[in-house]
Amino acid sequence: MNLNINFNKYYKLFNIISIILVVLSILSILVKGLNYGVDFKGGTLIELRINDNQTNISTLRSAFNNMNLGDVAIKNFGNANDFLIKFVKKDKDKNLIKNIKKDLTKTIGPVFEFRRVESVGPKVSAELLNKGLIAIAASLGAMLFYIWIRFEWQFSLGAIIALFHDVILTIGIFSLFSIEINLSIVAALLTIVGYSMNDTVVIFDRVRENLRKYSDIKIFELTNISINETLSRTLITSVTTLLALLSIFFFGGEILKGFSLAMIFGVVFGTYSSIYIANTVLVRLKVSQKTILKEDEKI
Repeated sequence: MNLNINFNKYYKLFNIISIILVVLSILSILVKGLNYGVDFKGGTLIELRINDNQTNISTLRSAFNNMNLGDVAIKNFGNANDFLIKFVKKDKDKNLIKNIKKDLTKTIGPVFEFRRVESVGPKVSAELLNKGLIAIAASLGAMLFYIWIRFEWQFSLGAIIALFHDVILTIGIFSLFSIEINLSIVAALLTIVGYSMNDTVVIFDRVRENLRKYSDIKIFELTNISINETLSRTLITSVTTLLALLSIFFFGGEILKGFSLAMIFGVVFGTYSSIYIANTVLVRLKVSQKTILKEDEKI
């Protein structure tokens, strides 16, 4: 199914919108910062279930504030009887969880259960953060190395800018809305890198093929032809992936919401950037059949 949609008609407008969004994302990351979870910030996370209908979030907040744990964050987690408690206690206490259970029993009675407890020290959290950043940097480096070998430098530049665009916008949204960033979000970002690159490579392959085939068509029109020729594949892949991610977001539980949300944004941004970012670079650099033939001669 070959459509004839004039995508390049509005590429300048979408380029301006993308630049504004990237700048706003960077400003949000620099000014507002990121909401690191226990994995990267250190501290203790408790998933608590209350087995009666009398204890509410105010009761819990009052109970935990009397335990001298510092700044304690409490929120509903899933249904009305499940709560997520997070705090950072600097002094080490081997019996911390045991003492919390004891104090909580005195305050609200034995009507609760600890479904999950995670404790991460400051050294471990710093290591996890460093390893997460290294993993993202390494994946970007590997992808860029592949694209540099696989395509001409103009195509490589387009792919690099598209990848940067997708990752920065996703992180920017998490920063703007203070969504918690943990190891699952790092995994999502790594997946976004691969997804975005795959979308871009499919269209780039068709552009190269058409450049060899049509010597009299300029790159502005040729990229538009290539996008239309691969559009059905791009949309089918994106829509089916989004359906799976939306199912995980709504029915996969609270733990998977951050991961699925990052992936949803990543898929949308990846599809958009493969059309309006990566291919725009080829248009602006005025790639032609000569560009491809020169590289073929070198090989």
